[in-house]
Amino acid sequence: MNDDPGEPITPLQPVALAGARILLVDDEDEHARLVQRVLAGPEIADVRVTTDARGVSALCAEYRPDVVLLDLSMPDRDGFGVLQDLAADPDGDRSLPVLVLTGDVSAEARRRALALGARDFVAKPFDPDELRLRVRNLLEMRTLQRTLEAQNARLEARVRERTRELDETQFEVLARLAIAAEFRDDDTGRHTQRVGELAARLGAALGLPSERVELVRRAAPLHDVGKIAIPDEVLRKPDKLTPAELEVMKAHAAVGARILSGGRSPLVQTAERIARSHHERWDGTGYPDGLAGEAIPLEARLVAVADVFDALTHARPYRAAWAMVDVLALIRAGAGTHFDPAVVEALFGAECSAYVAAAAMPD
Repeated sequence: MNDDPGEPITPLQPVALAGARILLVDDEDEHARLVQRVLAGPEIADVRVTTDARGVSALCAEYRPDVVLLDLSMPDRDGFGVLQDLAADPDGDRSLPVLVLTGDVSAEARRRALALGARDFVAKPFDPDELRLRVRNLLEMRTLQRTLEAQNARLEARVRERTRELDETQFEVLARLAIAAEFRDDDTGRHTQRVGELAARLGAALGLPSERVELVRRAAPLHDVGKIAIPDEVLRKPDKLTPAELEVMKAHAAVGARILSGGRSPLVQTAERIARSHHERWDGTGYPDGLAGEAIPLEARLVAVADVFDALTHARPYRAAWAMVDVLALIRAGAGTHFDPAVVEALFGAECSAYVAAAAMPD
């Protein structure tokens, strides 16, 4: 395991407060001017005043203050209503500190304001030094909180990246295992990649989002990974399999799902669904679970058509390739019994025509 700690974590420490934005909500002009004079200085660059208590939420969204100074006694909407507005705003900043400036020093007013989200109180008439210190404390707390949030975001991003790397490594190992299994049944080892390409084209033709199409493209090549457990005398037998041998061959679907089980990434989880269900049939007579219709995962329905198409259009050690016209006729006849009719129609549609035409050309 790589023990490199990566980017060092920045120590939490107070930072310069220049540029901090303060919003003062107060209907008394004289009191507002006094607060501005007390707070104006080299540390605090911007103090904005509003007397419109009803528009505080909108102003916060525009101005993005670092702290709000709020009077409780205002005519149109009091400070308690403003606190309720801020708490109810779905797009509001839940960590925005509010300092209440009020002449109401009753215990009930304090309890009510704190319950609505206020962080601190300064009584009117206020001491200028006390106001500056309390505002500075709230701003420092705000700054440190943002620093901590940024560090947490970096750590979470690092964990996601490490998880993605582990998932990719796991998938690469499984993909190589699938190729090893395929070489036992296909001398070129290209069958799995072709199935992934055609299954992705079929998914795109059905209108799947590009992200899901790419998942199918990458996961479908693992559809037969369970063949690694099938003996050569069964896997490469040139004659028809006996009922007992057929049951051994069928086991590869469940075995492949077990190999892929427990994956955390959408890629491995998609591959597990495909490996288990790509031999299910639309009419419910497939294996290993006897699923029918749309109960079969869509990714597996795409691979079912792509797998049969590619297997029959290419030679195997135990048989020659079929003619394209016969392959297409068999798949068309299987719509609604073996295959999902919508996937069959996608194979015959314009989106897959070039791929089908290329597959008809000699190797």
